[in-house]
Amino acid sequence: MHSKKHTSVKYYVGVDVGSASVRAALVDEFGTVAAHAEQPIQIWEPQPDHYEQSSTDIWEACCAVTKKVVCGIDASRIRGVGFDATCSLVVVDKQFQPLAVNSEGQNHRNVIMWMDHRAVSQVDHINAMQHRVLNYVGGVMSVEMQPPKLLWIKENLQESCWEKAGYFFDLPDFLSWKATGVTARSLCTLVCKWTYTSDEGWDDSFWKIIGLEDLVKDKYEKIGNHVLSPGESVGKGLTPEAAKDLGLPEGIAVAASLIDAHAGGLGVIGADVKGHNLPCENQPITSRVAMICGTSSCHMGVSETPIFVPGVWGPYFSAMVPGLWLNEGGQSATGKLIEHVVRGHVAFPELQSKAASRSLFLFLYHMPDLPTGDVHLNLLQQETIESKVLPWLDLYILFLIFAQVVGLTLSRGLDELALIYLATIQAIALGTRHILETMQAAGHHINTLFLCGGLSKNPLFVQMHADITGKPVVLSKEVESVLVGAAILGACASGDFASIQEAMAKMGKIGRVVQPNHEHKRFYDKKYEVFLKLVEHQREYRAIMKGF
Repeated sequence: MHSKKHTSVKYYVGVDVGSASVRAALVDEFGTVAAHAEQPIQIWEPQPDHYEQSSTDIWEACCAVTKKVVCGIDASRIRGVGFDATCSLVVVDKQFQPLAVNSEGQNHRNVIMWMDHRAVSQVDHINAMQHRVLNYVGGVMSVEMQPPKLLWIKENLQESCWEKAGYFFDLPDFLSWKATGVTARSLCTLVCKWTYTSDEGWDDSFWKIIGLEDLVKDKYEKIGNHVLSPGESVGKGLTPEAAKDLGLPEGIAVAASLIDAHAGGLGVIGADVKGHNLPCENQPITSRVAMICGTSSCHMGVSETPIFVPGVWGPYFSAMVPGLWLNEGGQSATGKLIEHVVRGHVAFPELQSKAASRSLFLFLYHMPDLPTGDVHLNLLQQETIESKVLPWLDLYILFLIFAQVVGLTLSRGLDELALIYLATIQAIALGTRHILETMQAAGHHINTLFLCGGLSKNPLFVQMHADITGKPVVLSKEVESVLVGAAILGACASGDFASIQEAMAKMGKIGRVVQPNHEHKRFYDKKYEVFLKLVEHQREYRAIMKGF
């Protein structure tokens, strides 16, 4: 639905491709979402750990939702479009036609999803090489990055895919190519997921040592030798064909894209905070961390100089905010974890019955005697698996289960469910504190958290993060901060703003500030001590059981 609009206002379109759906928003120059739409996209799981999508299906969904949000709008007021997407791998042939990434030869299934884990042996091989490029991914490459997936294709689909492939795109770059016909890649995708560095570019020795020397021979044409900063205008804007598909004017600006989490960070981290009595006021943007919390959580911190943080991705130059270095910590499956803990409890039917039409999580939050929490639930730091601080339960994404719950009773009622729910929220917040303290020990100076995403609507989640980290939490006025971030890209590409920083300050809006309750500081400091002991215990346990 559209809100009321003034005829002189400028608009930008943000398109976000998530794992299961594509969303679009029409955003005005002040950062207000005027219209939004969503459409599901298909996922195939032909075998365990294999997740595939169709670039055709994704593009058709992009076109459908974009047409919906711009319907009835004066086209001359729409100034630019920006795309963000998951960091999935798209494969096309030399004529840009979809090429199968599966042994069944199903060409329409030409996308290996970000959460696909088919390349475990390949990433082990890459990590064993201990090449210097791994310094930029916390020392260990993730199976969810692109080099192991490319190596898997070469080793398993040499004739049907590898030799026929013309281009390998990160999904955000595929979308900007589809819109403009230009094969330029975003610095965001290449430095975060492909080992490109902003100062030296591609490292020939890395690709040769891991067995992908083919990519070096053609001067990296297949994976990108024309690189743009996020928000930079791509080519001559929308092609006639893409303009017709999207329902937008031909030639309007298209921005170099971002990974979805980075778009969320862009949508919140640069907001104007004047008058909110925050410690980051009159401080550089480097004093802030953007936390994008939904199915998983990402912690985005920027710095003026490169900071290497053990177990945290980066530093990546200009990967989110041009001119600044990015470090990215994270916790996989946090949202899924909370849902799993609540829905898997024996008292869940009772919760459903008593909550009736109300939100289950809000009902738990408002229970009159919500306990303070003697149960401690440990979030495991899985640095060796994904080079990030991850949750203890990776059932949905990493398919690994490491759990430790201390203090359980034999109770099976609603009170115990509420206690486990609280312990889970606290554990996630303790994990965030661990990430922040690790970043700060390495050289970051952080005093304020900026939250967006679905979990930012959960009041207990927000308050626990404020209390446990001891830092104020800023909530975005627009819940759809990822879409605002994508629209900011389009605004920058249009030339209406001098820089992304200027666009962020004008279009990123603060909704509410949640201050930490310092009366609970001693309690959570003690809780954090227990957390660190449990993390150490889990590492010792894994070392003992390694190989079994």
